[in-house]
Amino acid sequence: MTTLETTQSGLATAEHALKAACDHLIGLRSPEGWWKGELQTNVTMDAEDLLLRQFLGIRTEQDTAEAARWIRSEQRADGTWANFHEGPADLSTTIEAYAALRLAGDPPEAEHMRAAAGQVRAMGGIEASRVFTRIWLALFGEWSWRDLPVVPPELMFLPRWFPLNIYDWGCWARQTIVPMTVVMAHRPVRGLPFELPELRTGRAPRRAARGGWETVFQALDKVLHRYERHPSPVLRRTALRRAVGWVVARQEADGSWGGIQPPWVYSILALHLSGYDLDHPVMRRAIGGLDRFTIRDERGRRLEACQSPVWDTALAINALLDAGTPADHPAVTAAADWLLREEVTTAGDWAVRRPGLAPGGWAFEFDNDGYPDTDDTSEVVLALRRLDRPGARPAIERGVRWMAGMASADGGFGAFDADNDRTLCTRLPFCDFGAVIDPPSADVTAHVVEALAKERPGSPVLRRGVVWLLKAQEEDGSWFGRWGANHVYGTGAAVPALVAAGVRPGHSSVRRAVSWLERHQNDDGGWGEDLRSYRDPAWIGRGASTASQTAWALLALLAAGERSPAVDKGVRWLVERQRPDGTWDEPYFTGTGFPGDFYLNYHLYRLVFPISALGRYLRRDAAGQESS
Repeated sequence: MTTLETTQSGLATAEHALKAACDHLIGLRSPEGWWKGELQTNVTMDAEDLLLRQFLGIRTEQDTAEAARWIRSEQRADGTWANFHEGPADLSTTIEAYAALRLAGDPPEAEHMRAAAGQVRAMGGIEASRVFTRIWLALFGEWSWRDLPVVPPELMFLPRWFPLNIYDWGCWARQTIVPMTVVMAHRPVRGLPFELPELRTGRAPRRAARGGWETVFQALDKVLHRYERHPSPVLRRTALRRAVGWVVARQEADGSWGGIQPPWVYSILALHLSGYDLDHPVMRRAIGGLDRFTIRDERGRRLEACQSPVWDTALAINALLDAGTPADHPAVTAAADWLLREEVTTAGDWAVRRPGLAPGGWAFEFDNDGYPDTDDTSEVVLALRRLDRPGARPAIERGVRWMAGMASADGGFGAFDADNDRTLCTRLPFCDFGAVIDPPSADVTAHVVEALAKERPGSPVLRRGVVWLLKAQEEDGSWFGRWGANHVYGTGAAVPALVAAGVRPGHSSVRRAVSWLERHQNDDGGWGEDLRSYRDPAWIGRGASTASQTAWALLALLAAGERSPAVDKGVRWLVERQRPDGTWDEPYFTGTGFPGDFYLNYHLYRLVFPISALGRYLRRDAAGQESS
C-alpha cells in the first residue's frame, strides 16, 4: 500500500497536518475578527515611495535607510531586480531600485551599484524602460516630458459612449490615468542631487511596431504633442478642474484611491501640483494612510501595493469550515460578523454601466467602498451562506443580486466592471505596462458561477455563466487564470464551479481538465506554474511546486470525484512539506496583479488553500468509508 487513502496511518497524518494548519490560521486572526496576510510584491513600490517623498520634500533619513535596506536585500547576484521570486531580470524595476539607492546615498562606484548599472545598459538603458518609469524620471529632470506620450486632461470631456472615455479603462487604470493627466499637464521638474548618465545607452527609445491602430495612435500622439505646446487656456483649466474634482471625490476613507499604489501616488502628485498643501485634509489623509500599508521588520521597510482583508477573511472562513471547524466556533462567527459590517451599500463607478442596479457586495480592502468586486462578493457569499448569523441572509441577497447584475453581455464576469472590454485602450502608446481593461475572466466567472449555483440554481444568469466557462476552456483542457498563477489557478477555479453548477464529473470538459492537471503534476507530487507562463506558453503548467498551487489542483481533482494516485501524491506533498508551526513556506509569487507585468505573493494563500484541500480530501474519504 502506497497511497494515503488506503492506509489509516496516512489519513491520521493528513488529519494531524490539517489540525496544525487550522490552529496556525486561527492564531493569525486579528482581535477585530478579520484575517490579512501580507501582499508582497517587487521593490518598485518602495523605490517609488522614496521618489514620491523626495518630490514632496518629506523624505526622512530613517524611512530612506529602512527602505534601502529592503531594496538591497532583494537585489540578485547579477545586480538586477525581478518582478517575482526567481523571475527574469526586469529593466524598469532595476532602474527604479537603482535610483532609490542613489537617493539613499549608495555611490555609483559601489560594487552592487556598478553591477546594476551594467545590467541596465545591457538591457537597453533608460531609453528602453517602460513609460511609467520614464514618467518618474521626468519628474526629476532625468527624462524629457517632450519624449513621453501625451495623455491630456481633456480626456475628461469624452462622453461615456465615446471610445477611450475614462470608463473604458479598468477601474485601477482609470484611477491612475485621470490624475496622471494632471501631472503630465503640469510637467514639473525637481532636480535630484545627482544625475544618472550611467544608466543611459545613447540609443533612441524603442518604437512600437507600425501598422493598424498603432500607426493611428502614433499620428494622434504627434497631434497631441503640438496641442500640448499651446493648449486652449479655457479648455485646459476646465479639464484640470474636472479631473481634480473627480480625483478628490474618489478618495477612500483610509486616504487611498482604490486601496492600491498606482492611483494613490499619482493622485497625491496631481493634487500637490494643483495647489493642495500638504496640510490640506485630503493630503494629510493620503500621506498618512500610507503608514497603514507599511511593513517594518529586520529586513527593512516595505510597502504593500494593496491589502486583502475581505478576501483573506472569506477564504479563511471557507477553509476552516471545509476542515470541519464548527460553524459556531468564535473565530468563524467573529469573522462572519466583521464581513457583514464590510458590506458595500453605496454606488461606485460600476454604476456607470449598470445605472439601475442596486448596490451590494463586498470589496477587497478595508476601505474600498467605491470599488466592490464580483470576485470578493462571490467568496463572501459562499462563506456567509454556510453560517447562521443575524443579518446575513439579507446581505447575501443584496450581494447576489448585485453580483448577478454585473454579468457582461457575453455571460461572463469581470472583477470590477461590466462590459469593460474595449481593447482600443490597450493600443495607446503609453500602455506598455499592465492590463488596462477588465473583461470577463475564467477565474472570476468560475467563482461567481459557484456562488450562483448555491444561491440561484437554474437561473438564466447561472446558465449563461456556465456556457461562458465551457467556451473559455483552452484546447489543452485548462483555463486561463487572470488573478492567480495561471492555468493551474484558472483550472482550479473552473472545475469546482462547473461541478457545483450541475456539470457531471464525467463531462468531457471536466475530463479534459483532469487530464491536463495529471499531465502537469510535478514528479515530487505537487503542482506549480511559473509566472513566465503569461508571456511564454512553454511555461504553462510548469514550475516549482508550491502549497497554494498544489491545493488548487487538488480542489479541482476532488470536485471531479477523483480517487487517484495523483490526488494522494498531492496530499502527501502537502503533508510532508508542512512546517512544524502548521503553515508552509512559499517564496514563489502565485497572485497576479497585471498578467505579464505585476505579481503578488499572498502570504495567506499558502495556508488557506491547503486547509480547504486537506479538509475536502478527508471529508470525502470519511464519506466513502461510511458508505462502505
